[in-house]
Amino acid sequence: MPLPFPNFVSIWNGLLEQSPTPDVHLRMACFLDAQSRAPDPRLLLQAFRGAGKSTLAGLFAAWLLLRDPSTRILILAAEEGLATRMADAVRVVVERHILTAHLKPARAQPWASAKFTVARPPGLREPSVLARGLSANITGSRAEWVICDDVEVPSTCETPGARQTLRRRLTEIPFVLVPGGGQLYLGTPHTHETLYGDFLEGFARLDIPALDAAGRSAWPERFPPEVLERIRTQAGPAAFAAQMMLQPGALVSGRLDADLLRPYAGEPVFAQDYGGVVLDGREVTGVSAFWDPAYGGAGGDRSAVAVVFRDAQGDLLLHEVRYLSFLPQEKETDCRAMEQCHEVARLCARYRLPAITVETNGMGKLLPGYLRRSLMRHKVRTRVREAVSTRPKSVRILEAWDAPLAAGALWAHARRVLGCGVFMGEVRAWRPGAGGESHGDDGLDAVAGALAQPFSRMHAGAPLAFPKVGPRVGGNVSPCC
Repeated sequence: MPLPFPNFVSIWNGLLEQSPTPDVHLRMACFLDAQSRAPDPRLLLQAFRGAGKSTLAGLFAAWLLLRDPSTRILILAAEEGLATRMADAVRVVVERHILTAHLKPARAQPWASAKFTVARPPGLREPSVLARGLSANITGSRAEWVICDDVEVPSTCETPGARQTLRRRLTEIPFVLVPGGGQLYLGTPHTHETLYGDFLEGFARLDIPALDAAGRSAWPERFPPEVLERIRTQAGPAAFAAQMMLQPGALVSGRLDADLLRPYAGEPVFAQDYGGVVLDGREVTGVSAFWDPAYGGAGGDRSAVAVVFRDAQGDLLLHEVRYLSFLPQEKETDCRAMEQCHEVARLCARYRLPAITVETNGMGKLLPGYLRRSLMRHKVRTRVREAVSTRPKSVRILEAWDAPLAAGALWAHARRVLGCGVFMGEVRAWRPGAGGESHGDDGLDAVAGALAQPFSRMHAGAPLAFPKVGPRVGGNVSPCC
């Protein structure tokens, strides 16, 4: 009987002076050993981030080559670089493990990171280990084992189209496997419609969350309770539930709890005598402003600007969410765009913003140039940055809001934010993936953009004068101005 895989792992850890092998790794090793001996093995190993899944999978591939040097292994990952890293790890194990060193060929053979062949009987065309990204063409390849390591990542699952493409590419695997060949999937869920659900129905599976039902850590030596709590605070409860507890449903049920917004009432004071900025008794160290533009017509998206300050303790102060006024739809496009740019310039002057970021999707392509002209005309020294949003809006909002809100680090101005009925309606009604059919989500998206952008350092500087503006021609004034 060949050497059991847990023993192979323990010997390797002894060589690295990392004994004893953690219990969580022994659980994975026993699962892989037992299930790999089944006919037509199909395995799914889900474990929390940082659990060492890929390390165990690399050792598993080397052990398969020890059992049968004629084994061909195809490693798939979301990107070829990730697959190559695992293949390189397998090659290192083959070279250095005392039980597999003889597999390194004495003569010239492919022996690189992404593709190598061990000493084996002649006659096989494919290398022993081949690494490929999901976008690569694997038609014509043959393998006894296919290892899919983290094929579900944000770039492959954030949109319905990406998820459909991922599943379509993975349906090629049965045509690569020889009869009786094995499949191994490793990963953590990144979406509520995770690949590791119905798509892998019938697979033997082992799920290892970071905490068991009794609240005990699966790897207490590396992930004690205080470390897990810090991860929960930094990542936010929804991301922690999905990535550490293997609960993708949390990404759907997650919402923004308006009651967690902590109120304050002060206004920024630009203290020129020492060059600092004080807000509600706090020293301000940075500010971020983001404009999510739209024409603002009835029934359409709102054009929203968010301003967020950061204090010396790292707390975030959401000071204003401004829904811009708009000219009637019959007016020229340039007129409507310049009207909004004028309002944004006034906001930049009011808060002496060092920079503002403009989302350039859609109509936003025109606005950075218009805004720069307006700022220059009124002598407002604010840099204009440009950003293109490619990720789904619900993902951007959840990732930006979730962690600071859950940590109690997100404050909101009592009048300008908490007193804004339009914005607070968005906060209370929002659900991931549900869109903003009734209340919209444009203000939320603007705040998410501000939270995700680099914060600019604040200086009191000289006053930024802005000329008195006459009455607007038409349009509606935002209730949150």
